[in-house]
Amino acid sequence: MSELLAGGELSLHGRLTAASNGTFQGSVSLGGETATVVYKPVQGERPLWDFPDGTLAQREYAAYVVSETLGWSIVPPTLLRDGPLGEGMVQLWIDEAVLTAGETELVDIVPQGQVPAGWVGVVDALDGRHNPVTLVHADTAELRRMAVFDAVVNNADRKGGHVLNPGDGRVFGVDHGVTFNADDKLRTVLWGWAGEPIEAGLLDDVRRLSDGLAGGLGQELLKLITAVELTATRERCATLLKTGVYPYPSEDWPAIPWPAF
Repeated sequence: MSELLAGGELSLHGRLTAASNGTFQGSVSLGGETATVVYKPVQGERPLWDFPDGTLAQREYAAYVVSETLGWSIVPPTLLRDGPLGEGMVQLWIDEAVLTAGETELVDIVPQGQVPAGWVGVVDALDGRHNPVTLVHADTAELRRMAVFDAVVNNADRKGGHVLNPGDGRVFGVDHGVTFNADDKLRTVLWGWAGEPIEAGLLDDVRRLSDGLAGGLGQELLKLITAVELTATRERCATLLKTGVYPYPSEDWPAIPWPAF
């Protein structure tokens, strides 16, 4: 897949207009093989007050590198390459499963007091018609890994729509352009385990990641994020290993992205 993404001819199908930055669906073709991809050119990135200009594509790729180092395969295959609109991020497109009657997404809104079995509540609120509702997400091993991953990379935008379920047992996370900030920016819909112990196997993986950040992995990430941001990533790993629990929301930063989906 990496050879196809890196060397395939990249053609654009159209722009995803709901995205805040320039985001395109396209395809890469090489040697008779074709795959659908997402392409986010650097020149299509909108400036942000809290992230250096022109760095979101690099952060998307850095998130993929961390995901692969952990062995969790949360981020779909991703790389940096040239395209029709210049250098940018190219990522394998993930088709979500078509939901049948009675099925729900992995993140949902339910009436207050009606959290389904196997799910956890995040926050109570009022919907647009002032009905009391609860933001919930499934209690699965895949989402627990994603919650720890987001804490490691300091994901500032884990919306429900950024959690993809292709229906084959895997769960993917996408849109990682606003990650790795040196300041605490964690905003997510996956707060259901805050304060609970992190599973030992996940902590073992974080410990292995932390060791890599002090060596070759850290040197690789320095091509994508700043030295201060790398140090902050190591500190976040150290905090998770020391406390051994899923983090609590910060009181200094909105805990849930808006919109949440």
